[in-house]
Amino acid sequence: MLKSLLGPAAFFYRMGVTLRHRLFDWGILKSERFDIPIICIGNITVGGTGKTPMAEMIIDYMSQKHNVALLSRGYGRRSKGYLEVLPSSHYRDAGDEPLQIKLKFPRTVVAVCEKRADGIRRLRSEHPEVDLIVMDDGFQHRYVEPRINVVMIDATRPVQHDRMLPVGTLRDLPSELHRAHYFVVSKCPEKMAPIDRRIMRKVLIQVAYQRVYFTRFESFIPQPLYADEVSGEPFAPQQRVIALSGIGNPGHFLSTLRERYDMVAAVTYDDHHVYRVRDMLALASLLKKHPGAVIVTTEKDAVKMTNREKIPPEVRRNLYYLPINISFIEDSATDFLQRLEEDVRGN
Repeated sequence: MLKSLLGPAAFFYRMGVTLRHRLFDWGILKSERFDIPIICIGNITVGGTGKTPMAEMIIDYMSQKHNVALLSRGYGRRSKGYLEVLPSSHYRDAGDEPLQIKLKFPRTVVAVCEKRADGIRRLRSEHPEVDLIVMDDGFQHRYVEPRINVVMIDATRPVQHDRMLPVGTLRDLPSELHRAHYFVVSKCPEKMAPIDRRIMRKVLIQVAYQRVYFTRFESFIPQPLYADEVSGEPFAPQQRVIALSGIGNPGHFLSTLRERYDMVAAVTYDDHHVYRVRDMLALASLLKKHPGAVIVTTEKDAVKMTNREKIPPEVRRNLYYLPINISFIEDSATDFLQRLEEDVRGN
């Protein structure tokens, strides 16, 4: 019944997206080129595909040779227009993901602006030293024509089997993947069969120069958010944990905790959830209900919980986050990053 109701909505959504792309293709809507290299990291689905860890990897590598800036829309923020993100910024003003990146790379210029072309012009005016821009989530945008498009693909939700919103998770047309230069397939099983990789390449590659890389998320030992308030005991392999997340697709995060620890409860919110006092009090109640348990959240959620005064002491003492990065399982990350650098130089 629900699918029959959502089907027409998905049809009209597809028609709207198709028309918008045709307007760009016909030149009625204009894509703007800039004389500075721009790497766009995007996807065609809703939910987490790993754009933020990929942006962090690229910033970390490119900063060795370039003055890098990150430009994001800052989804979910309450501010409008152009804003330069500082380590002291509030996530409600900067957006959770831009603030996370700024805290990891304090020397990198991070800015948010819903109109990307305006944001690039402002960046260039205020930071003439910047010679490379990483643009987060701009593949669908099209008002800016980047030099390089890196498109993230979720291996657990193959695009050939997906459907348009609101029936499926596609927010853009798979036929638009011809504009990508690199595909990074995330959340792959560690021992991905060669036949599965061949099928994925056949589905994704539409132009000869496109390359596909297969990756998985690599997570580490949970780290305390308030290190000065926790005991010195190491994180035990069978530690009782309460999972906490407000991300697009928490499946991988939850399965990781379930495999490694004794997950006694899971609290999940929508992507970009704004944590309030009642949420913190609910976590405190869960800690009482599960003696000996600790709370483990994502890096993206952790940046929203740095206001010590608004978090109960028992939550602060038991609040951890799970660090992750992207691990390449076939070709090396060095191969990908070196090719990206060659493209940035215009080779």
